[in-house]
Amino acid sequence: MLKSMIAAAALAAGFVTASSTLSLAADAKGDWVRPNGASKIRISSCGAALCGKLIWLKTPRNDTNNPDASLREQPLLGARIVKSMKPTAKSNQWKGKVYNAEDGKTYTGFIELTSVDKLKLEGCVMGGLICKGETWTRAN
Repeated sequence: MLKSMIAAAALAAGFVTASSTLSLAADAKGDWVRPNGASKIRISSCGAALCGKLIWLKTPRNDTNNPDASLREQPLLGARIVKSMKPTAKSNQWKGKVYNAEDGKTYTGFIELTSVDKLKLEGCVMGGLICKGETWTRAN
């Protein structure tokens, strides 16, 4: 009986250590590639939050759909598209703002690290009721 209790305790300690190691390794910061391979974003700290900017575009272009007409001639490369992402109650998830250059709108956004190499990015409307997103892959 004592041996089985010690074995169970050792097994439980192993699970705790393994899950702690996984959560420490699970970091959203880094470079991420869109599923279509058309762009790459770098997620990094900006104060107490996470932000992301475009660091590579397969086809460079200007921010032609920006609601501010004076910014429409600026290149998208270097634009901050993920803003003020702060941790939520859900593990490995952050909430902030996401700029969609395709329509020039900024949405309530979420990023969620679904694995060490996968980052789900969503833009939402109606208070998060309707969301659309895609899963990005960590760049090597």
